Amino acid sequence: MDNGMTGESPRKTRTLSASDRAYEWIRNAILTGVFREGEFLDEVALSHEVNTSRTPVREALHRLQAERFIDILPRRGAQVRMISAQELEEVYATRFVLESHAFDEIVSQGHALPRRATEIAEELYEAGTKERWNDVAQLDQRLHSLFVSHAGNAVMSELYDSLQPRQVRLSVRTISTAPDRLDIIHGEHLALIEHLSTGNLESAVATLKKHLDRIPSLMRTFS
Repeated sequence: MDNGMTGESPRKTRTLSASDRAYEWIRNAILTGVFREGEFLDEVALSHEVNTSRTPVREALHRLQAERFIDILPRRGAQVRMISAQELEEVYATRFVLESHAFDEIVSQGHALPRRATEIAEELYEAGTKERWNDVAQLDQRLHSLFVSHAGNAVMSELYDSLQPRQVRLSVRTISTAPDRLDIIHGEHLALIEHLSTGNLESAVATLKKHLDRIPSLMRTFS
């Protein structure tokens, strides 16, 4: 089965355990749409795909359940979680609270954004032009995580990064369904970087709100 994965996880630079290998394969298969929402996963078939026994696959599935990629149902097995409009709304609302607070800290403390922020934004846009949606989602999370971590609050940064699995999956779903938003997203990312770099908190928060707000084209994907 070819899932066309192009992810850039740093774990690829080391030898993975069988459990890690199964986890990454199944996770990326879910993110890239090889396994659809509501689909049940067969442990035997998965063990053949990743060339391992069922035990590492089972360990990987429990990890994916903890990260809310799947649900493990009694006597039915592992099922890819359905994403609801409510979950989308709640994740984005939480992101707004954490990121807007981080913006306040960045501006009040006069922290200059690292050049890496612009580089990530450009890498994201390039990946989008090539329809590498998994890479787009990973880079989007990385950029916003950089904003939050730059505020210097380790606990807040840890809380934000705990959203990463759901954030990436939601991003893949929304951008792949509405790819016409790529230019808008890119423009808003550059605007956020500009506003934070010049200390314009009001404009940064207003841009963030627009960036994370519900829009009809997004919500239709969850109907």
